[in-house]
Amino acid sequence: VWNSDHGYDKTIKAFERSLVNLQTDYLDLYLVHWPVVGKYKGTWRAMEDLYKQGRVRAIGVCNFLKHQLEDLMENAEVIPMVNQMEFHPFLVQQELIDFCQLHDIQYVAWSPLMQGKVFELPEFQKLAKKYGKSIAQVVLRYDLQKGVATIPKSSKEERIIANADLFDFEISESDMNFIDALDRNYRTGPNPDNFEWSV
Repeated sequence: VWNSDHGYDKTIKAFERSLVNLQTDYLDLYLVHWPVVGKYKGTWRAMEDLYKQGRVRAIGVCNFLKHQLEDLMENAEVIPMVNQMEFHPFLVQQELIDFCQLHDIQYVAWSPLMQGKVFELPEFQKLAKKYGKSIAQVVLRYDLQKGVATIPKSSKEERIIANADLFDFEISESDMNFIDALDRNYRTGPNPDNFEWSV
């Protein structure tokens, strides 16, 4: 649900439009894209109704911080099943991950490779050499071990294949802790608390 389609009625219309565009009669997953202040609760009511009608198999949110999730869940009948967030070694947000895990909300990463900036980090060049893997594979394995679902974007077949080749190694606990400690609260995208909403 895009920012301009927030609110109960607009969300239902946007959903119907999506079904026409996708030429289907249901969606597997429908997400609120940003927590537009003062509007996302009405949007969520529409999402709940679509879910209860069986027209969507799972509903969730994107870019919701802990306080926004708590606010949404205060009156929600259905807890979000997914929270898609910017997530990478410089933006771990462990408290938010813990909150989502506590409430069975699947944490999903966007921008897991920091829009390519991760390839410039000497820490990951060393880790890639240590594990005999690419930098992307080390980062994606880190995500996997954190319980964060990640679908990296690539148009190159060899990279798509390599990005799925993550199950023949494991990052040690000490290296997981080392990567966690790189967290700088650094965002490559907007901050959900002060994003200028275009609605």
